[in-house]
Amino acid sequence: MSLFDKAMIFGIIAGLIAVIYSITVTIWAMKQDEGSDRMKQIAKAIQEGATAFLNRQYRTVAIVGIVIFALILIGGIWVPQFGLLTACGFALGAFLSALAGYLGMFNAVRANIRTAQIAHKGVKPALKFAFKGGSVTGLMVLGLGVLGISVFMLIGKHTSGLEGVINSLIGFAFGCSLISVFARLGGGIYTKAADVGADLVGKVEAGIPEDDPRNPAVIADQVGDNVGDCAGMAADVFETFAVTIIASILLAYSTFKAGSNGGLMHGILYPLLLGGIAVFTSIIGVFFVSAPTKEKIMQGLYKGLFVTGIVSAVAYYFFTEAFMQHVGKYSAMDYYYAALVGLVLTGLIIVITDYFTSTEFSPVKSIAEASTTGHGTNIIAGLAVGQMATALPVIAIVFGILISYHFAGFYGVAVAASSMLSMSGMVIAVDSFGPITDNAGGIAEMSELSEDVRETTDALDAVGNTTKAVTKGYAIGSAALAAIVLFGEYSNLIQNGYVKAGLEKISFSIHQPMVLIGLFLGAMLPYIFASLAMKSVGKAAGDIVVEVRRQFKEIPGIMEGTGKPEYGKCVDIVTKSSLREMILPAFIPIAGPIIFGLTMGPQVLGGILLGTIISGLFVAISMTSGGAAWDNAKKLIEKGFEYNGQTYRKGSEAHKAAVTGDTVGDPYKDTAGPAINPMIKVVNIFTILIIPIILLLWAH
Repeated sequence: MSLFDKAMIFGIIAGLIAVIYSITVTIWAMKQDEGSDRMKQIAKAIQEGATAFLNRQYRTVAIVGIVIFALILIGGIWVPQFGLLTACGFALGAFLSALAGYLGMFNAVRANIRTAQIAHKGVKPALKFAFKGGSVTGLMVLGLGVLGISVFMLIGKHTSGLEGVINSLIGFAFGCSLISVFARLGGGIYTKAADVGADLVGKVEAGIPEDDPRNPAVIADQVGDNVGDCAGMAADVFETFAVTIIASILLAYSTFKAGSNGGLMHGILYPLLLGGIAVFTSIIGVFFVSAPTKEKIMQGLYKGLFVTGIVSAVAYYFFTEAFMQHVGKYSAMDYYYAALVGLVLTGLIIVITDYFTSTEFSPVKSIAEASTTGHGTNIIAGLAVGQMATALPVIAIVFGILISYHFAGFYGVAVAASSMLSMSGMVIAVDSFGPITDNAGGIAEMSELSEDVRETTDALDAVGNTTKAVTKGYAIGSAALAAIVLFGEYSNLIQNGYVKAGLEKISFSIHQPMVLIGLFLGAMLPYIFASLAMKSVGKAAGDIVVEVRRQFKEIPGIMEGTGKPEYGKCVDIVTKSSLREMILPAFIPIAGPIIFGLTMGPQVLGGILLGTIISGLFVAISMTSGGAAWDNAKKLIEKGFEYNGQTYRKGSEAHKAAVTGDTVGDPYKDTAGPAINPMIKVVNIFTILIIPIILLLWAH
């Protein structure tokens, strides 16, 4: 059996173990007590709403997918990189990305009610259960990524050879990214349209608490947490993991295929095997998550991440020492140090994002302080925090690129990115913990459970809000590294492609006017994309506001608790609105490369890639961190915030200003900002996919 076959079998086994773990934990979780009939009724409404949305969303996206599948298949007549295997890769990547999102949502909408019931026993058991529920999503994302790539490469190599399967991997990556963009946009628009609509009428106009059962949009809001932060994030990070591994494989093939440096097969397999090893280290880390008190919840979650990182570092050392000897011109330890950079960068991004979004530190407190003087000063402070939050993550990424490149060249950057994404299982587990506990709190509120239970779920939810922000920071930071690796592969393709297409070989340089034009056009795309996403939330939220106001006006007894709101109407409205509104922004990362590539040529496309990466990184970080800081400033005031000798609480003028900031920050942190992450990679991957066609057209 060849080294390649052995590695693929290891990847398949590792992926299956992750899937088996997830299924086992799900079966165990389903046996836990669901609580009262009222709790079951609410949970069932959330489950039905989330399932209905994803089913309709995937049917919509499937139409787009079938068209693209056919185009890739037909394109094989003229372009060797297209054809049946690439089309099948596209279909498999799209299916697995959708499956990761669906399974993440399926688990979360069943763990929420059980978390609320277990909260009767206190913080420690509720935390352990909610996190294990989140770990199902995390391990499923990691496992499906390793499993899918391994199966595809194993079959592809034996049917089309090594070069054939390497060329077709870009189809797999494009399938992942396309689904991810739609999942992020559709889920993000849904969750924030429901949330903003519910808050504007419920909290601001009617003066009723969050998750109050009298609010007709409350079920839609709970559904949104799952389709946005579970399904959307799972598809997002699955895509980031798969694309990073594939980009690293492509770069390894370009770097080592000449044979003068040696180690072609080892270089190709190394990034994927790091992900396979991470399956085992992530499962170990899950069992270290625990917290004895409400004040120690965040530390308990970070303990699991820390253990996973340390165990991974040890495992990678022994594996790299044995596997990467005599690969290229670098030593095995050089590759290990590059992998270590990825693990350290993960920790830095998490710590930095936590600082800017947690209620414990000055950035969030500064927004709470600004809220005491009005709505305008709250908005100014939130924007300032979001923009300042870009500096440290970008500096960390810059040093990560610099150090990993120093150790192992551009391939070292790919290794660092792969190592960083190998932590995705635990990071997604921490993220999924957030919507599970958020829903648990909502169910506890609507079911009128005891104050002790509500205090427990509130404590878990407060931490979950920060963990969701931390995960978005991680996803965006890792996406930046992945995009840089993809750009490196684009540079290789364009140089080789010029020769094959019969064009004069020219340098890709900042001195070329077409490259400069591309930089400006690329930097523009994330802003247009974010603008359309924000507008989409506003339009969909407006539909909800109108419906909630109608129900308050026309259904007697809602405010008194004697009339029953029509929850299903809001769920249906926001489902239709979000699916309608996601279409236009989702086509921006595809339309941009096609239009500018066809009219201006391949050099412009290279500039577009760089411009999109750079501006997209800053816009995404500022939106996600700023939005989360706004949200937590509101929560800080709700707990009781002391400033200048006065205590501000829920219902105060400062709280009203904080609610305004949170309303602005919601689509920032949960729609536009996170969706820029897959948008960047769609631009990169789609460009690599179509560059042979662009070169062919420009050669004639």
